[in-house]
Amino acid sequence: MNALIISAVWGVVMMFSGILLKQKSTVRNLAIAGMVLLLVANIFETNGTAFFNVDTHGMMYFDRFALIFNSIAILLSLLFLLLSAKDMEKVGINYAEYLALIFFILCGIVLTSSFKSLLILFLGIEIISIPLYILTGSDKLNLKSNEASLKYFLQGSFSTGLMLMGIAFIYGDKGSFLTSVIAPLNGLPSALLLAGMLLLLFSMAFKASVAPFHFWTPDVYDGAPTVFTSFMATIVKAAVFVAFIRLFDEAFGNLHHKWKLTIALITVATLFIGNITAVFQQSVKRMLAYSSISQAGFMLLAIYSMNTDGKEGLLLYVLAYSLATIGLFAVLAKMSDYSYDGFNGLARQRPFLALLITIFVLSLSGIPLTAGFLSKFLMLKATLAAGGSLWLVIVAVVMAVISISYYFRILQAMYFKNAEKDNIITVSPAFKWTLAVLAALLILLGIFPNLVFGFYYF
Repeated sequence: MNALIISAVWGVVMMFSGILLKQKSTVRNLAIAGMVLLLVANIFETNGTAFFNVDTHGMMYFDRFALIFNSIAILLSLLFLLLSAKDMEKVGINYAEYLALIFFILCGIVLTSSFKSLLILFLGIEIISIPLYILTGSDKLNLKSNEASLKYFLQGSFSTGLMLMGIAFIYGDKGSFLTSVIAPLNGLPSALLLAGMLLLLFSMAFKASVAPFHFWTPDVYDGAPTVFTSFMATIVKAAVFVAFIRLFDEAFGNLHHKWKLTIALITVATLFIGNITAVFQQSVKRMLAYSSISQAGFMLLAIYSMNTDGKEGLLLYVLAYSLATIGLFAVLAKMSDYSYDGFNGLARQRPFLALLITIFVLSLSGIPLTAGFLSKFLMLKATLAAGGSLWLVIVAVVMAVISISYYFRILQAMYFKNAEKDNIITVSPAFKWTLAVLAALLILLGIFPNLVFGFYYF
């Protein structure tokens, strides 16, 4: 509850800061200070100190899984601001409002990680989605940004309709929105309950950009300002998957045998479409959009397995994936050419920056000694533990191997192609060392994953 209250209040503070503070650097520092306060308050609550004791009447539950994920999301948001807050100034004049919307999105993330009622889930998803529609279209002079925002809004509204219809069906069958009383303990579920479960599955699949509900993702990620694409593709996607696994564990866990095969088929389709389509992309930004779809396929394995290994692996996976992707998008935001050619010769021009990018790429590819490798391994381990799923593991491994082909094109451009004078990337020392922190965390978590799991079980 600490994070929910403080993020809401700080969002309002950021709105007024746009009127009262004239220096953008002051506004930026205020946002970073708020994020630090948010992280400290959430860590205190994880250790048993809740500053705000609010009775939610059973509609929310801040268990250790939710609190740990909230800490991860806030930490990632802090790193995101340290890297990209300055680049937001280039998007438009409403700088303080952009930062306020990010704090409001964090409110929604807290709701989606701790809901016990379908109403709270709906509120959380919408509090996340509506600011994202605005941020996607924030570059008002760019027609691609306007188009992306409109597509996102229209398809997001359709997804919202599916969610509301599913919630209505479930309430009609059970007479309650609480996840603890939805799934039958024994006997066959009613047709109304199954229909509601499928509608919720389709809606959450859209929000998580998994096949066949992924069509909006490449255009929206490509058209949105790069700094906001970074936030959407990482922290927001992670929050949706946490809500996804919480919903199907608590509300439909007793029906696991009925929807397990459906999740497996969606996982295979997501891995196949995301990886195969990414191979043919010429824009790194668009490649990362399809890459996010393929990474979503791996995260779906946690929902398929629905066991302790899956939940642990999901926490590490979203952290590893987000650190690497935030780092890559932060570099892209500094570039004028988003194609692979934009990275030509970077290792000669900026060797330290190229080394950091290499670590991000290796982690996304799942190369050993990185957190990306270990998180993929834990997903596969959880899938095998679920039983009868060797074929799914084989598909996931093959798709992971295919992903190396498009990720390593960045390394090929940096180390084996000649530089072009127009493509020189200018970054500040603070930017480079913040990137270095992200890269160091990826290596550290790849070698010592108990830094996450030990905190989880402390």
